[in-house]
Amino acid sequence: MRWPLLIPLLLGSPLWAADWDVPNRAGAITETLAQAADGDTLRLSPGVYAERLVLDRPVTIDGQGQATIDGQGTGSVITVTGPDINLRGLTVIGSGSDHGEIDSGIQLTKTARAAVVENNVLLGNLYGIDIHGADDSIVRGNRIEGRQDRRMNDRGNGVYVWNAPGAVVEGNDIRFGRDGIFVNSSKKNTFTGNTFRDLRFAVHYMYADDSIVSDNVSIGNDLGYAVMFTSNVQVINNVSVGDREHGVMLNYANDSVISGNVVKGAKEKCTFLYNSNKNEFTDNWFEGCGIGIHFTAGSERNRIVGNAFVGNRTQVKYVSTRWVEWSEDGRGNYWSDFAAYDVNGDGIADAPYRPNDSMDHVLWTQPAAKLLLGSPAVQLVRWSQSAFPALLPGGVIDSHPLMQAPQPPAMKKVPHDG
Repeated sequence: MRWPLLIPLLLGSPLWAADWDVPNRAGAITETLAQAADGDTLRLSPGVYAERLVLDRPVTIDGQGQATIDGQGTGSVITVTGPDINLRGLTVIGSGSDHGEIDSGIQLTKTARAAVVENNVLLGNLYGIDIHGADDSIVRGNRIEGRQDRRMNDRGNGVYVWNAPGAVVEGNDIRFGRDGIFVNSSKKNTFTGNTFRDLRFAVHYMYADDSIVSDNVSIGNDLGYAVMFTSNVQVINNVSVGDREHGVMLNYANDSVISGNVVKGAKEKCTFLYNSNKNEFTDNWFEGCGIGIHFTAGSERNRIVGNAFVGNRTQVKYVSTRWVEWSEDGRGNYWSDFAAYDVNGDGIADAPYRPNDSMDHVLWTQPAAKLLLGSPAVQLVRWSQSAFPALLPGGVIDSHPLMQAPQPPAMKKVPHDG
């Protein structure tokens, strides 16, 4: 009695999807696509295909790790306009150079829902992969190397995400070009397990709420993770090593969680907050930076607990006329420059830590005063403040500093020589 119902369901499904072996000759992919049905797989023979493809229905293009598609310097090499399309095992080269059209190795348009782009190599394209309104796309396990033939700001991004809710970018190796992942006006995205090198920003995040940036590694970029004009983002378990300006930057970013990250060796600041409020900084490791953490432009009501500040030239830069407590429920942060003592052995220092004094405030507002750093007058002021804390002007106080530095699990991803 169920056959009349089952037959149309089966006819509408890709149960009999075919595999097509595509020969390596001019126009072969386009010709095969014209014959293929929904759900079919095109397996490309080894070699270079000088074609630009437009994919408008559910198919799989499998380069088997040996096929190269060359756009020959015009437009986007592969444009995906249909749903449920898979691209894998391809090398993609030769996009055009038009920023207005976002010429890309692979471009996923707003009708390309649930595309899967995995285990491809994209070399020298203006943009690597453009997820332009394509909901629920997956970009996984690709190697993307961008342009090097122009100024960094004139290059395209490794992965560009625009208005693509549910997009997942994971396990990619992204190098050169401008930004590793640039996100604009999107939401509910996940960026995890990627490696970024030789870029401007590893992750550049604007107007993209309710998302996750986790388990990524940024090495030697201008800036690691920049979250701007955004709320409710989780920046967790990431690594920033040797990024020149900042490891993590929050600019007008609110109600977010920054936890378990490792930032080492940023020339300027491990972490920089500009007008960012009600964020949680927990269990991070900030080491060897010019400034461990810098708050400015009214960044308030941020929770700072369980972090390790190790060997930064200035641990904290925070100018205020009132005290801001950086401990909670009897637990604060670790400070490598604090000569602490713990008589009862509970792991918590028996005296509070104040990272800044009035001389710091003078030096920040009057840089020329650095010439007086070695003078007896400055030393006397600092001794007086340490002996009589009531003379201090306000700022950060950690009433329960940690005696040991807790290492986040992300430390295992920090590269080591040898």
